[in-house]
This record gives sequence, structure tokens and C-alpha cells, in this order.
Amino acid sequence: MFKALVMTKDADSGKASAAIEELNEDQLPDGEVTVAVDYSTVNYKDGLCLSAKGGGLVRNYPHVPGIDFAGTVEASSDDRYKSGDKVVLTGWRVGEAHWGGYAQKARVKADWLVPLPDGLDAREAMAVGTAGFTAMLAVMALEDHGLKPGQGPVLVTGAAGGVGSVATAILGHLGYEVAAVTGRPETSDYLKSLGATQIVPRNELNETVKRPLESENWAGCVDAVGGDMLARVLGQMKYGASVAAVGLAGGAALPATVIPFLLRGVNLLGINSVMQPFENRQRAWQRIATDLPMDKLEAMVQPATLSDLPKLGADILAGQVKGRVVVDVNG
Repeated sequence: MFKALVMTKDADSGKASAAIEELNEDQLPDGEVTVAVDYSTVNYKDGLCLSAKGGGLVRNYPHVPGIDFAGTVEASSDDRYKSGDKVVLTGWRVGEAHWGGYAQKARVKADWLVPLPDGLDAREAMAVGTAGFTAMLAVMALEDHGLKPGQGPVLVTGAAGGVGSVATAILGHLGYEVAAVTGRPETSDYLKSLGATQIVPRNELNETVKRPLESENWAGCVDAVGGDMLARVLGQMKYGASVAAVGLAGGAALPATVIPFLLRGVNLLGINSVMQPFENRQRAWQRIATDLPMDKLEAMVQPATLSDLPKLGADILAGQVKGRVVVDVNG
């Protein structure tokens, strides 16, 4: 028997609710590898899954949310993993279409896992989590397209959130000037402690685009917001600069023109953390182990247990969560 946060749906009202239950291993979904889960996290998608309507992400009930986890292999029918191996999982619609990390055990496909790299334990891996993994993918994409320290400030939108916090810490650690965008002035000291050299009030970038091109302000950008803000940022990029777009919190519409792309050669790089090739996932986690300062990582962490999750899901949807929420599923 093991504990899990299980979501069920009322047949009459259509509303979903979550409660901690005890399950048997034979209730787990199919997969080659069974993992004893140590830690998971709370991300924006988790907040949607935990909502009364399942956020449109949960299709089948009962359901165990949690879009990532780290732990130890208990059993494996795949030769790549053996009992005792430390592993981490992000993406592949775990916690949405497949039971996820809000349980003391998980069963998944071997292809979805990545061995934990040297230098990271399970708690640290989930302090990074899907948000930090996505942030590293964004930084890697910018560097693969020519970004180097010394070219000018790199903008990070939604900087106080999970992706933005880790992106700020990674970029600062690598020697970049980081301009962190936030709508909450009280997070300024926090962002500076992570490595931000400049704080940009959100309202300066939240206006509707009036001119397709503005001053060339940014050598690169990790955009975790999208929508109007992304459209505004595109017109402020330096010639040949890249924007790594990772989020849709500001909406899926992009009220921009082709002018930044044609006249400034701006690159818009879409970052999809869900279905990355194994080699790219492994490279990202290895870079996280070497290029993310763990002392700054700890400053982002808010601890939680399974019983805290329903409230935290609502808080993250309301924009009230700062940094990273690490869930001790055995706590």
C-alpha cells in the first residue's frame, strides 16, 4: 500500500476533487519501470489539473496529478534501469494523461526517465523540476543561436515564477546581465539575490504594441509569459537576437507583425519541454548539475506535503506562488 493524492470527478456536477488515499501497486498504470517517488513539485499545469474542472488537462478519473518527480527505481523490466537507480522524470504528459508524481509510487515507460546526474539528489532535482528543466532548455537554445555574455542584457519575463526564477539564476551564474521582469515590486530583492542586475516593472512591457520596432534593448530573452508582452519584446530585441518562448500565461495570441523578423532578424524559439529527445533531456540535466548554483536554488524553494496541494494549486493559478514548490510525498 502507498499514499497518493487522488482526484475523482462527481458524475452529476462534473466537478473534480482531491483527497489522499491508500492504493495498491496493481492499481498503477502500465509501464516498464516502477519508481519509489521521493519528491515532486507544483507547476502551473498542476494548478490546472487540481482545479474543479481539471483545467481541461485531465481526461480520465480517478487521476493522480504531478507533472514531474524524482526518486529511486524499485523494479524494471527494461535493461537500462535497475533497482536502486536514481531517476528524474519531466514531461510526456505525466500528471495529465498518465498518473504522475503526487504519489509514493509511480509506474512509467522507461523512455520517459533520465538518470539523475552526479551532483544532484532527488530533492535538488525537484527544486529544479519541470520549470527549471524548461529554463535550462531555453538558455541552451539561446546559446545554440549565438548568445554569449557581454552582448548586452538578457530579458527574463515572469521572472518571479518557477521558470523565470531558475532562468535568472542560471543566466546570472553564467555571467550574463539579467533584466528581470516582475509585476510584484516586493520580489525585487529576491530576484537580485538570484542574479538579476536590473528589475523591469511589468507595466513597462504590458502595453499593446504601438510600433513594430522600438529601441534595441535586449541581447536575448527567456519569455515565460507570451501574449502582448511577447509581442512587445520582439520589437525591442537587438539585431539577430533570439527569444526563447516557454509559456502561455499571457495568452496564445501573438499580436505582432513580421517586421522584427524581417528587419532585425529576430529568432523566435519555441521551447517544448514535454517531448524532448533523450539526448537533449540528458544534456539539460547535466548542465543543470554544473551551471545552476545550488545555494541560489535553495532560496527559491517552498516546501510542501501532499495535504498542502489543493490550496497550493489554487495559489499558483492566482499568481501567488514565488519560486519553486517542492513536495515531499512521504512527508
